[in-house]
Amino acid sequence: MRYAFTPEEEEFRAEVRDWLTEQLPDDWNGIDEDSEEGWKLTRLMRSKLAGKGWLTLAWPEEYGGQGASFMKQVVFNEEMSHARCPGIDGSAIKMLGPTLMIHGSEEQRRTLLPPVARGEVEWCQGYSEPDSGSDLASLQLRVDETDDGWVVNGSKIWTSMAHRADWIFFLGRTNQDAPKHRGISFFVADMHTPGIEVRPIINMAGSHHFNQTIFEDVHIPKDALVGERDRGWYIGATLLDFERSGVQYSANGRRILNELAEFAREQMGSDGRPMSEDPQVRNKFAELDVDIECARLVAYEVAWMQSVGQVPNKEASASKILGTQLMQKLAKFGTELGGMYGMLGPGSEFAPIDGKYPKMQLSSVSSTIAAGTTEINKGIIASRGLGLPRG
Repeated sequence: MRYAFTPEEEEFRAEVRDWLTEQLPDDWNGIDEDSEEGWKLTRLMRSKLAGKGWLTLAWPEEYGGQGASFMKQVVFNEEMSHARCPGIDGSAIKMLGPTLMIHGSEEQRRTLLPPVARGEVEWCQGYSEPDSGSDLASLQLRVDETDDGWVVNGSKIWTSMAHRADWIFFLGRTNQDAPKHRGISFFVADMHTPGIEVRPIINMAGSHHFNQTIFEDVHIPKDALVGERDRGWYIGATLLDFERSGVQYSANGRRILNELAEFAREQMGSDGRPMSEDPQVRNKFAELDVDIECARLVAYEVAWMQSVGQVPNKEASASKILGTQLMQKLAKFGTELGGMYGMLGPGSEFAPIDGKYPKMQLSSVSSTIAAGTTEINKGIIASRGLGLPRG
């Protein structure tokens, strides 16, 4: 299948590309968004993107969007990822926003969504717990109803960007006696609420992106509940479908492959010829090129489904598997291309391509675990896509 963008969408692509060229330095090659410098730039670019009305293109106008097509949103996401430009709050724009539009009240949509569109807030996701990861329905964070709201006790783990976040959306157990999938509810909370504590988790790549979030007698209002009480599992599953899909993998992958191809043309092999002329290297480039195109086309399919009001399910799982495995393959290939020096990380004067690929190998491990492991997503494809029995 071949997707063709409309002339209007291609014109918009050129506009975004030209704007990014103006905003980013000539030698721009991305930045560590987990660093203080990276966070400052993220907020600056978010403000500029909000000013252009580009942060939430496909959202309805009444919630701060432009009512643009999902494919126009895809064009924007592609160009942002290819340029390695910071500024997008994926938790809010890609996940929470579409979920609230399906399950949230009108008051929640009008209160929570416009600040996202204006680039004023950062959101984080509270799903996994210390003893509940892949079996998410076994979560134990307790939420008890009171006369004027809810009281939350427990903890979440791997909470990406919680140390930067203003708000959190999370799943909690509101019925201790119900079957585990039926006693869960979906909530939102202000991260500045008394009783919420964020503890940093430094990953093996040396970055602070993950956190553990502790809730101790945290009081949140009645309207913090999204959708029906004890039916939050189904809302949370909807959100995961949005989280798992995305064209950013293939767009970033294309940029990486081009970077590695340039390196291979300049790097000499043991025979004194450029590595790009080695048949095994060329075959690997061809394989990765096919992988990138597959990931791109499945991401387009997911966007099309959203454009006609469908919630991608097995398609989102396929997109997630293809995209995250692509990142791991590229990181491994980039490290191997560096030869004996390929394992040297950032900071070493001998590290090829600034040592980014060994670090990428370390950080890309978590991507095949987050938002449902590869194995869980394969199970979704098998049961909901192929109709195979649960085994």
